Amino acid sequence: MGPDIAIIALILLLAVVVVVTLFFYFVPLGLWITAIFSGVRVGIGTLVGMRLRKVNPAAIVRPMISATKAGLDLNLGQMEAHSLAGGDVGRVVTALISADRANIELPWRRATAIDLAGRDVLEAVQVSVNPKVIETPRVSAVAKDGIQLTAVARVTVRANIERLVGGAGEETIIARVGEGTVSSIGSAVDHKAVLENPDAISKLVLSRGLDAGTAYEILSIDIADVDVGRNIGAQLQTDQAEANKRVAQANAEERRAMAVAVEQEMRARVVEAEAQIPLALAEAFRSGNLGIMDYYKMQNVQADTQMREALATNGTDHS
Repeated sequence: MGPDIAIIALILLLAVVVVVTLFFYFVPLGLWITAIFSGVRVGIGTLVGMRLRKVNPAAIVRPMISATKAGLDLNLGQMEAHSLAGGDVGRVVTALISADRANIELPWRRATAIDLAGRDVLEAVQVSVNPKVIETPRVSAVAKDGIQLTAVARVTVRANIERLVGGAGEETIIARVGEGTVSSIGSAVDHKAVLENPDAISKLVLSRGLDAGTAYEILSIDIADVDVGRNIGAQLQTDQAEANKRVAQANAEERRAMAVAVEQEMRARVVEAEAQIPLALAEAFRSGNLGIMDYYKMQNVQADTQMREALATNGTDHS
């Protein structure tokens, strides 16, 4: 009987350990005591219900304690609902405390909506208190005199909490500022005017209300650097002149080819006409219009003419 009693005692001990472990897992007494002494009224049944709903009680109760100590009146059920929806309760509560300290109006529903929308609500509050600087990439544009300028702008923005849900982000701000910079440089009379007054770009871009529909409010736009690039106007004129030259050469080549074709056509006609002479002579012989003696006389006249031309040419060359 001795060994059987030992086995039964061991099984009972393991059962007690399992029961105690499950009890303290589903009934977090330490967290409940901490909440009571922190002034947060939460029942044991509520904590057990959170466990059954697969919600970490500490992720709800500890932010609730922080909010209570900060003087915020939050609802435990709403906090649990936000956690079940996939939100970060601790970060939302920290953002609410920061907003309250900075006298920024941030209701619970708006804060949770910002968090569920994928934005960092705590960072939004921090940027609303301490504006941040966004540096745009290098933007190239060409002034009216054809000189290329490359500019870099620094945009100081502050988060607009009311437009965080559904508002455009930093990428839109950067794109709009870049577009405004290109337009401002392009409308300048020459590049020297831009180099002398870079703040004119800032004023023109800032006056366009580029923060409309975004989650930020633009406080200032500063041109950090302006570099002079290539003479695009001269390059374009050079390219145009080269294109015109090639067109003129093509037209000249076309005219030359047409002249050669016409010359060859005329030579062909001459050859064709010369080929008709023997036929005409034969026909004249047959018809009796031309006799042998007449033909000889014509040959003599041609030979005499050729001789005279040869003598005249030789005399001219000798002189």
